[in-house]
Amino acid sequence: MGLQASFTDKLALGEAKRGENKRRVIVTGGSGKLGRSTVRYLADEGWEVISVDTRRPPGISEDGKSGLGGAYRLVEIDLEDMGAVLETFLTTDMAYSGIDAVVHLAAIPSPGQTNSSRQFRTNTMSTYNVLEACRKLKIKNIVLASSETLIGIPFDPHQPESLPITEEHERKPESAYSLSKLVGETLAEQYARWDPEAKIISLRFSNVMLPEEYKTFESWQDDPMKRYWNCWGYIDARDGGQAVSKSLDSKTKGHHQYLIAAEDTCMRQSNDELVKKAFPGVKYNATSGPNDTLLSIEKAKKEIGFKPAYKWQDQL
Repeated sequence: MGLQASFTDKLALGEAKRGENKRRVIVTGGSGKLGRSTVRYLADEGWEVISVDTRRPPGISEDGKSGLGGAYRLVEIDLEDMGAVLETFLTTDMAYSGIDAVVHLAAIPSPGQTNSSRQFRTNTMSTYNVLEACRKLKIKNIVLASSETLIGIPFDPHQPESLPITEEHERKPESAYSLSKLVGETLAEQYARWDPEAKIISLRFSNVMLPEEYKTFESWQDDPMKRYWNCWGYIDARDGGQAVSKSLDSKTKGHHQYLIAAEDTCMRQSNDELVKKAFPGVKYNATSGPNDTLLSIEKAKKEIGFKPAYKWQDQL
């Protein structure tokens, strides 16, 4: 698909000057569930955001001003086209030039949405193209959307090694989607090795939820087995945006992975009850709180300052 520059109501974006001291970030997949919240969060944090996607998100006007605070621009692009990726990261019809950071969220998510070979090819090639374009253009601040799934989720028929799960858990992809995320992390490891000054952070997001989806949580409360497959984890999309922002602001170098989940599980039942029923043979180190997440976010809290602000029960 060809590139398309968007325009304001008064002048072409190429005629507009970058705001003083305003950092510029490209967000791929900015029209998706996590992408929309990330674009909004980064714009609120003072970033000039360029969303790269194949479609315009709902509720966003042609000039990008409606719905995202006026800091949004859309460039339509096929991320499997390396030439288009390079051009987009450089400039688009003089709409902008100079990128400070890249957030790569675009992917065909979850199994079953297309055939496995297309899903794997699209996800891996887009990640390669993004990382290679960043290397060529010396963009050193990069955040990738990885996934909880590469540690073996869904845990059926397999079981977690121990609970809570940490980043040290063995990576055991069970689908083309999770395998593509493993390849993405492997690529990130090597690109960070090639450039010791680069920072590439892979965020292993749990199941992303929008506020309007919390009402569905009630339907799970009578049967914990409905959501045991990912240890009852979730992440509010707005907190996902926060995790991206914290990662961009991190001063570290190299490649780092973080589990990103809400502070709590999606269940009212205590962890003791849940684990006893769903994972009776798994080593369980009791959490401090009865409903604390079983996808440990301690590393993200300590190293990038991630602090989830939203719990599902508070949003009902």
